[in-house]
Amino acid sequence: MMPKQILLVLTLCALTITTLTACSKPSTLTSTPSSMASLLGDNAAGYTVVDKQRRISFPEDHLSHDDFRQEWWYLTANLETDEGEQLGLQWTQFRVALSPKKSPEKSSEKSASHTKLTDSGWASKQIFMTHAAITTETSHLAEERWSRRHPRLADVSTDPLTIKIDDWQWTGTGADLFPATLKVNAEKFSYQLTLETSAPYQLQGENGYSIKSADGSVASHYYSQPFIQVSGTVAIDGVDHKVSGDAWLDREWSSQFLNKTQAGWDWFALRLAGGSTLMLFQLRGQDKPSFYSGRRMFADGSGRNIASKDIQLQVANWHEIDSVSYPVAWNISIPSENIDIRTEALNPDARVPLSISYWEGPVIVSGSHRGEGYMELTGYEH
Repeated sequence: MMPKQILLVLTLCALTITTLTACSKPSTLTSTPSSMASLLGDNAAGYTVVDKQRRISFPEDHLSHDDFRQEWWYLTANLETDEGEQLGLQWTQFRVALSPKKSPEKSSEKSASHTKLTDSGWASKQIFMTHAAITTETSHLAEERWSRRHPRLADVSTDPLTIKIDDWQWTGTGADLFPATLKVNAEKFSYQLTLETSAPYQLQGENGYSIKSADGSVASHYYSQPFIQVSGTVAIDGVDHKVSGDAWLDREWSSQFLNKTQAGWDWFALRLAGGSTLMLFQLRGQDKPSFYSGRRMFADGSGRNIASKDIQLQVANWHEIDSVSYPVAWNISIPSENIDIRTEALNPDARVPLSISYWEGPVIVSGSHRGEGYMELTGYEH
């Protein structure tokens, strides 16, 4: 799931670097539009619209969809070191289009100089931004990189499937996402992981068509792989730790993720004892009731969508970071699934302090089901 503030930053970066080639880190933003939801909801003109009749197809849909405005490859992991320490890991590569793809007629009118620039790879209309983070009980480290698309710098390509920005790379062994290796080298941390799964992909919503508003006017194409086995090495402040655990990948693309009335969202990716996983989110409305969506999933590929009316979320505890309060513990009740659980942050200070701020980190699950997972909180900063 994607925080709308990140979409905003990508949009602002796109608007400010249209004459640049590439860069590794975004500069500090000096202004913020008064209505972020309005900005994100009004810029779909000219882009491809999410189609309920479209069917997700593999391996083609592992690649980028440049005719849509926004997209991401989003991995979170709950890991344990050989010493028994719990930690969370995030890796996310975002893509945003600077402008809609031109029609063949308009494309043929390009000047010779523009054609030469395009052929060099520097005139791409696609921007990539990647976030990486490590969270323990006592620390939270995060870093970001972004670049205009270029085959040598930032790209999503096949044979084998590769998702990269600089030396942060997801590399498969063929056309599929798995098995894969994931390598990130940041200033204060790094990780090198092996990712494997034998479970089928899960299509969220209605066969991958995920509604994001009560009136159905906003939607995305969305699939997940919530059953990933992880092994490898994590280094924090120069100290290596062997790790193992489980991960969750979300793939989502659209040209409009939010409407003007939505202030933010709370998203949960939970792994429950007994072998099932649970995805649920609420989109908080500024002047309307929240919109809820969820799905319970199993490793054999089966799953059940959960109706909005069956999801009950209640904040159990708030935590303040730099004068901003985040709901870091929740009571979650889903009577139709016999679920009555509480989620609590492994580290309440897991705010992502990058170009924009949002909260994202590992959680511990207790109650009717024990487990672990990840939580994302957006829209509390304003």
